[in-house]
Amino acid sequence: MTPAAAVERLTAPERREQILEAAIAVFAERGYDGASTDVIARMAGISQPYLFRLFGTKRELIVATVRRCFDDTESLFSRAASGLTGEEALIAMGEAYIEEIRRSPLKIRAQLQSYAACDDPAICTVVAEGFGELVRLAGRLTGLDSARLSAFFAQGMLLNVLAMMGQMEAPQAWAMQLIDGCAMNAKLGT
Repeated sequence: MTPAAAVERLTAPERREQILEAAIAVFAERGYDGASTDVIARMAGISQPYLFRLFGTKRELIVATVRRCFDDTESLFSRAASGLTGEEALIAMGEAYIEEIRRSPLKIRAQLQSYAACDDPAICTVVAEGFGELVRLAGRLTGLDSARLSAFFAQGMLLNVLAMMGQMEAPQAWAMQLIDGCAMNAKLGT
């Protein structure tokens, strides 16, 4: 059997998943303008024309990438809050999110790149819809009021910024003060 014959052929949906994973990595590191479809195709082990056959345009690929990041966060929140309500659910969601930040910094970087790419109307629409759905989901899962949800998301954004500065792994004293404050606020429900 030749090496080429030994490679398992992927279905189009499986290949789409492989491309999205490569696109997240490239988008996270280079942003929208710097994300090269050629680099993404090579990382996914496919030709650039096949990438365009599956996604149409670079914008459509990046939009799918942004949607994937929001979908993953929605799934994370839902799993973390399963069987919980109120502050318990919110704390579980926050803890799961912090763990995800530590485990997968590329997704956080991609998330932040999506905000930076909001000068593109199509991307802005997807980002606003995705973020809005996260807020609605957190409200449904917890039953908490808008003031508490606002504090939760504000602290989440602060943690995103700290993570991007490498302050989650080896925090400096000033960063530890903020991280501790977020943890304390979560326990106090503020």
